[in-house]
Amino acid sequence: MTDHVDFYFDVLCPWAYQASRWIRSVREQGLCEVDWRFFSLEEVNHTSGKKHPWERDWSYGWSLLRVAAHLRRRDPDLVDRWYEAVGRALHEDGRDVFLRTGAEAVAAEIGLPDDTVSAAIEDQSTHDDVLADHRGLVQDKGGFGVPTLVFGDGSAFFGPQVVPAPTGAEAARLWELVVGWRDFPHLYELQRPKHAADLAHIGTVFSPYLEARAWPTVVKPAP
Repeated sequence: MTDHVDFYFDVLCPWAYQASRWIRSVREQGLCEVDWRFFSLEEVNHTSGKKHPWERDWSYGWSLLRVAAHLRRRDPDLVDRWYEAVGRALHEDGRDVFLRTGAEAVAAEIGLPDDTVSAAIEDQSTHDDVLADHRGLVQDKGGFGVPTLVFGDGSAFFGPQVVPAPTGAEAARLWELVVGWRDFPHLYELQRPKHAADLAHIGTVFSPYLEARAWPTVVKPAP
C-alpha cells in the first residue's frame, strides 16, 4: 500500500535534508507519496524581545520557505525541485543560500523565472502560508523540530535522524520500520546514544553546512 506523508522541513536543518534524501528514495520505489510542508526553526527558537522572522526583510530559513510557498501555489512539484536544489547547495556544497543572492543563484540554476525570489518576498501573503504550516504542526501535533512526518491516519513522528541518508533497499527497510511504529501509539521515543565516534561521523557529513552557516547552534530540550 502506498502511504501519503506530509514531510515538514526547514531548509537550514541538516537532519531534515538527509531525511529528505531518504524519503525521495522511498518515493521513487513507489512506497509513499510526499507533500512538502513548512516548519521554521527560527520561529520555534525565537527569543523574546527579538523580531519574529516574518518581521524581517530577509530571514535566513524563513525566506527560503517563503520562496517554497510561492512555488507551491504554482505547482507542488516545484517545491520538491527547490528544496532539493537549495538543500544540496547548502548541505553538500557549503554555499550561502541563506543569503538572498545565494537563493537567487540557485533559482536561476534550476531554471525558475528570474523574479521568483523577489516575487516571493514582495508578496506578504507568503508569510501566512509558512506560518500556517508551522503553527498547524505545533498546535495540532505538538511539533517541535524537523524532520517531522505526518501520515494520513494522523500519526506524527519526529525523525528519522539518520546520516548519511540510506537509499535503495536500505531506504525501503528504514521505511518499513518507520511505518511499523504506527502499530504502537504509545511508543514515544527510541534513541541511540552518540559516542565520540558518532559525533565525529556526524560532523564530517555536516561539515559543508557547518562551515557555511552564519548562526550559532540552538538546542532546546525536546518535550
